[in-house]
Amino acid sequence: MLNQLAKIEQHYNELEAQIATPEVATNPNKLEKLARERATLEDVVSRYRHYRILAKSLEEAREMLADEKDEEMAALARQEIENLQPKMEQQIEELKLALLPKDPNDERDIIMEVRAGTGGQEAGLFAADLFRMYSRYAQLKRWGVDIVDINESSLGGIREVIFEIKGKGAFSRLKYERGVHRVQRVPTTESSGRIHTSTATVAVLPQADEVEVNVAPADLKIDIFHAGGAGGQNVNKVATAVRITHQPTGIVVVCQDERSQLRNKTKAMAVLRARLLDLEQRKQESQITQDRRAQVGSGERSEKIRTYNFPQDRITDHRIGLTMHNLPRLLAGELDELIDAISTYQQAKQLETQTV
Repeated sequence: MLNQLAKIEQHYNELEAQIATPEVATNPNKLEKLARERATLEDVVSRYRHYRILAKSLEEAREMLADEKDEEMAALARQEIENLQPKMEQQIEELKLALLPKDPNDERDIIMEVRAGTGGQEAGLFAADLFRMYSRYAQLKRWGVDIVDINESSLGGIREVIFEIKGKGAFSRLKYERGVHRVQRVPTTESSGRIHTSTATVAVLPQADEVEVNVAPADLKIDIFHAGGAGGQNVNKVATAVRITHQPTGIVVVCQDERSQLRNKTKAMAVLRARLLDLEQRKQESQITQDRRAQVGSGERSEKIRTYNFPQDRITDHRIGLTMHNLPRLLAGELDELIDAISTYQQAKQLETQTV
């Protein structure tokens, strides 16, 4: 492990040297690429350097104990060793975690898509609950939330909502939310008190930079039309909504939330690049042949990752076998305890197969 860490530090130093050269400093694309790579190594290099300081201090304390004739000084050396050893052990465990393969998308902003699944109107109400939950979580993290497109249903539900979340580490915190979410509760429309089961699907896509995904203008079909829904005279008189079709893949993105045609086009292009990046990454991983189906499945009740049971005030994540209570708190955006548990589980699985 120490040899691996030494090589990582050497590569980190080489990256810093490259970034300082005039040819890189004057090339924004190259500079961004190298700076991003350096950022992925900063944590492990910092921990390794701290480990070396502790190791040197421990070695000096042991040498002092071996050579010291004065009992009082020897006692001080023994005390120093007792203090340093648990710190060393903790640092080694942290280094093992830091050496786990990093998801290159972890620090990115994200595009989230929440859609009603099976269950009719109740599924739309549940999709609206999930959208509010993620929006409130983002607000607690002081991240920005920006709606790209929303298709509302009756009774305050949502058929589909696409939105951006901008904030450091947004993808790392929310990437495990993708999949089918199931709710069990008595709908407001149910007069007999019978519990219904409905679903909503969640997709989480890392945002792509323009330099990463080259979208040829000739591949795009762009339609401008009048936005629907509330919005006053601007909606009725000015065509601001944008529909972009990426003809090689057939991906269609619609944005009509903004009053500005330019803003809608910018948002739609961001979603398109995110979907194309997701598609390419999944092709490279040989996991799927379609860019989003692996995340959300078909929306059937049996494809669940999590169940929200209102009568029993219980939320169960089926991937890690975790059950928690106090649904109102979770739906209010207090998701850190749940997300931490899932992240820790995933790290433990990685450690089981990691050779150090």
